[in-house]
Amino acid sequence: MKTETAKSDALPDEALALGQQLCFAVYSAAHAFNRAYKPLLDRFGLTYPQYLVLLALWQQDDMTVKRIGEELGLDSGTLSPLLKRLEAAGYVRRLRDPADERQVIVGLTEKGRALKTEAFSILAEIGKATGCSLEEVGELRGALHRLTQRLADSRSGD
Repeated sequence: MKTETAKSDALPDEALALGQQLCFAVYSAAHAFNRAYKPLLDRFGLTYPQYLVLLALWQQDDMTVKRIGEELGLDSGTLSPLLKRLEAAGYVRRLRDPADERQVIVGLTEKGRALKTEAFSILAEIGKATGCSLEEVGELRGALHRLTQRLADSRSGD
């Protein structure tokens, strides 16, 4: 029993400090990004997750709900209400796939395509807010992608 206490005493308290946690740094950065994007997206009536859907569709129009979910890491239960709101706002249209009625295809409307040009100003504002060079942004993005992949790989053994 004394050995277990000695082991736990050997760990410095700082190891459990909130500010020392990688997960909290990522969480805090995500919230900071959401706060930075909010005023930029509010003028278009968009939330950050809706903006991410539009980014995916600007890259490849006419995707299935399933494919959008895979791109963004969201399930259909989360995506469906989000897509309904984007459709109500006039940015996307949802249609059943004639080849497979179970699939819903989401595509951009003219209003959704037109918003793409505005997205460059959003990107520029966020770039300024980060204070990062393009090289720093690339390095951070690469590190986060690698981290995400490692975490996903560690779960695949479950």
